[in-house]
Amino acid sequence: MTRDDGRIPAALLGILILLACLASDWLVANSALTVPLLVAALVSAAVARWGVPKLRSLKLGQVIREEGPQAHHSKAGTPTMGGLLVVPVGVLIGGLISPGDPRLLAVAAVSLAYLAIGAIDDWRSLTKRTNTGLSPRGKLLLQAGAALLFLLWAGLGGWLNGPDPAAISLPFGWLLPLGLLIWPLGLFVFLAESNATNLTDGLDGLAAGCGAIVFTGMALQLMLRGHGGDPSLASFCAAMAGCWLGFLSQNRHPARVFMGDTGSLAMGAALSAVALLSDSLWPLLLMGGVFLAESVSVILQVWVFKATKGPDGQGRRLFRMAPLHHHFELGGISEQGVVLGLWGTSVALVLLGLLLRP
Repeated sequence: MTRDDGRIPAALLGILILLACLASDWLVANSALTVPLLVAALVSAAVARWGVPKLRSLKLGQVIREEGPQAHHSKAGTPTMGGLLVVPVGVLIGGLISPGDPRLLAVAAVSLAYLAIGAIDDWRSLTKRTNTGLSPRGKLLLQAGAALLFLLWAGLGGWLNGPDPAAISLPFGWLLPLGLLIWPLGLFVFLAESNATNLTDGLDGLAAGCGAIVFTGMALQLMLRGHGGDPSLASFCAAMAGCWLGFLSQNRHPARVFMGDTGSLAMGAALSAVALLSDSLWPLLLMGGVFLAESVSVILQVWVFKATKGPDGQGRRLFRMAPLHHHFELGGISEQGVVLGLWGTSVALVLLGLLLRP
């Protein structure tokens, strides 16, 4: 095992998440996070181990964008679309924990819909042998369509934004009144979160590790709310955390497989759906701060470049390269160093989110 092998950090992350779930199950009434976490992690690891050679035999090798860091060109040909292997595992196990809760079917459906959108995007990229699949407009329309169907489903079921769909709960008992604005906000959350998780998927183990951490944080805050918490959605989150931990067995540095848009879009959709059904938009915003920072870095990079563009067509760049993880990488930090730093940041943000939960 080399110094750059990600086996030990991935194992330590798994142990940390397992201990958090065990503590919740021991201390919080109705908490049942450990079983879905462990089952999803073990099954996902087994499926990923079996599936990676299948993806390789199908020649589903990642195409690396030319303008990316030069060190990443050695990753060309690594199998992608790994989300196909593990997202269905997390969704299925998470749904089976509380099969009588109709909300879980809606969350599963929108997660799998975004997985399908990502799969189409990845497949088109692979067949065209470029790093671009669906057109940005086409991809956005598909994402918006799936999100609107979910919001309609949730609205008709009376599940949207928990018990008070007209307001968002904030720390210290504050409420942000929304009324009908919850509908456009819900659409925005889906589009923003799924694209933020997509942008974060740029280094070995980065998105999978951060995803496992944020799903665990969402599960914990759902159980710490009092009134029995929300065991169904919390267990679903634990299962999704487990599926990404299992994926890390093959996606840790040096990665044997990438999740692709197939996995990253589904991750963002599942987080958005859970947040919108449980009045957890504030916890998601805070706990998913790494995803937010990655997305904002791209927006700022483009805005500054356009705002300062001169007659020669060149403008200033706020970051060495966007998304943010590439900025740190080009600053001399190793890929593993960047990943561990952002994992640690996600853990800190989850702890802050638990302290400042509504």
